[in-house]
Amino acid sequence: MRRTRGVLLRVARSRTPALVVGLVLLAPATVIAVGDYGWESWLTDGLGLIGGATGAALVLTGLAGRRADWIDPDDPISR
Repeated sequence: MRRTRGVLLRVARSRTPALVVGLVLLAPATVIAVGDYGWESWLTDGLGLIGGATGAALVLTGLAGRRADWIDPDDPISR
């Protein structure tokens, strides 16, 4: 789990890989959500939601770039 988290954080720091990996994760999640398949179960629905949410977050990070969590209103540099 720790290595997976590290890889995910490294991917999210770079815009192009974040966009590519995000689209790769988002595409099958969308297919699973839209289609009605006989092999679907609660497990595939849950994995699709996790993959789709992670993919959407990476796509947004790839498009918008990283932003600061907090901007200090008293700091003249951050204005």
